Amino acid sequence: MKKVLTKNINHLLLILKPDRFYKPDWNKYTSRTRQQYACIIAIVLGLMLGCANKDTISQALYIKGDLVLDYQPKSNLVQKQSILSKPKYPVIDVHTHFSGDVTPAFLIEKMDALGIKAIVNLSGGYGVKLDQMLEKFSHYGPDRLIIFCNLDLSKIDDSDFSEQMEAFLSAAHAKGARGLKIFKNLGLTVKDKTGQIVAIDDVRFDPVWEKAGELGMPVLIHTADPVAFFKPTDRFNERLMQLKRHPNWSFYGAAFPERETIIAQRNRVIARHPNTIFIGAHVGNSAEDLTMISKLLDSYPNFYVDVAGRVAELGRQPYTARKFLIKYQDRVLFGTDRYPGKPAQPRYTIYYRFFQTQDEYFDYYDHPFPPAGEWKIYGVFLPDEVLEKIYCKNAQRVLGLR
Repeated sequence: MKKVLTKNINHLLLILKPDRFYKPDWNKYTSRTRQQYACIIAIVLGLMLGCANKDTISQALYIKGDLVLDYQPKSNLVQKQSILSKPKYPVIDVHTHFSGDVTPAFLIEKMDALGIKAIVNLSGGYGVKLDQMLEKFSHYGPDRLIIFCNLDLSKIDDSDFSEQMEAFLSAAHAKGARGLKIFKNLGLTVKDKTGQIVAIDDVRFDPVWEKAGELGMPVLIHTADPVAFFKPTDRFNERLMQLKRHPNWSFYGAAFPERETIIAQRNRVIARHPNTIFIGAHVGNSAEDLTMISKLLDSYPNFYVDVAGRVAELGRQPYTARKFLIKYQDRVLFGTDRYPGKPAQPRYTIYYRFFQTQDEYFDYYDHPFPPAGEWKIYGVFLPDEVLEKIYCKNAQRVLGLR
């Protein structure tokens, strides 16, 4: 790719200065205007070549006339490199997603290899899909392959929506569903027939939250998203590369509610239903502000959080994160937002390293480029009793597992 890029730049420079004996010279006597033109052309060509092969998506760095494609600096720090293939204590992953295409035998094999006692699939669905999920996975290993159900929000305008969802939840529980997962579209994009976005604290859901509490089914709720997703996608956005790769993850603008509005809706629901356990996905989607999450945990004894997909955030603030995890050791659950054996961006061994070691300045990802933000993370070396609670004991208690 570099040879093709260089060849094209040279051809374009000949156009800028039509002299068949001209050879590009980047010393201080070269025309600044020509350098600027050439660099712009190089960037355009680089983007064109990159778009032709999506596997080459990466950073590009432009400094004083030089364009460095696929920028991946290697640290020269000499430090301990811990390799943990298994956790110190068995793990229960309360936040996974997998389809019916995966086999139970495959999952159990990978779980055993990674030291995982049980996993929760949050994508159980409803109707026929839920029945199939429970039959295939939950019945295969009821205390290892756990299924949460989901609500059919397309029925939101039905006059008996609340009654339908209550009945559904009771039936799902009787069939083996252990909890309820609410996706982020509630409060963010789901609209009713009036064209209004349906709020999380809409009274039509109150009977559902109450029924979940009666049945002992925890509600794992994904509310809003990282702060950066609600900010302009510009050079100041710390997740710019991620949002460029996934432009539909940006919720900035008048088409969407303010992030604070959605979070407030969720908090009101937690407060109104103290007998129902709510688990805030992704550290309550506020891992950037552990002070705020701490206040919520102090205020609502029925509120828990999982760490799925947020070790990147926790690991870049190791002092604060360690204090937080120790203080709220009874309210934090292990999760990855992956599943054992998933080939794309595996997280388990990285998470073990984060929780168990004092390693410094290491990648929070196993991927060609940073999938979230441009930073490294540090281990928080949790005490054994805290580690065991976060890895397993808290989830056992919340899910009613043996």
